[in-house]
Amino acid sequence: MIQYKPLRQSAKHPPHFADFSYLCAMRKLLIVLTLFCSLSLCGQSLDTVSIRAAVERQMTDYPLSTLQDVYKSFYQEHFGPGHMISDTTSVRRYLFHELSEMGETITPYYYEPTGSQGAYVRVYLSAVADSLITSEQLLEAFVESANSWQKPNAEWGNKWQAIAKVIEENGMEMDGFDTDLPLLNEAARNSQAVHHSRRYDEAYHPHYRIVERRIFEERLLPLISK
Repeated sequence: MIQYKPLRQSAKHPPHFADFSYLCAMRKLLIVLTLFCSLSLCGQSLDTVSIRAAVERQMTDYPLSTLQDVYKSFYQEHFGPGHMISDTTSVRRYLFHELSEMGETITPYYYEPTGSQGAYVRVYLSAVADSLITSEQLLEAFVESANSWQKPNAEWGNKWQAIAKVIEENGMEMDGFDTDLPLLNEAARNSQAVHHSRRYDEAYHPHYRIVERRIFEERLLPLISK
């Protein structure tokens, strides 16, 4: 069975992180559930059940998260790495610099899904630092993911409004929610990316690259799972 692999032997990870097979099974179940619990978005069905589960996962694994960090996760699922990459030399140089400067990563996983469907995966640089994969393998997966990205059908501003509505209606509390929400709504209207919140950066020191799920499963997961 393919499992999420924590950095520390004592790190506990919830059953929804057990493996991608579990995630696939849950997605099939959620398709049925969305017939009863969904929002209309540009002719598509937005799965409110999986959105709530993703936010709960975020707050369980990273309790110092703010709405800004939730926004970032769903944004990364929607936009992937974000842009085409033609200059791999500078991307490689920056990756090496980040590896040399990052210090200890507090996050408990070598990888984790973004958003509610896991279309893209955060692959933490700790997987390179711990010699599970090479920097070149991660770089190639990241670059291919960026260059194969296709614009989603749904408009991000509308999608974020629906996600925020699910969070509000379910009373999912986060520090600074009322202050962050209007700022993030404005960012979403402009399809604007955001950084992690300062408290998240200080608590967890996240260092990762975004990789398309298919590429991750084919190239990186077998190496990390050995």
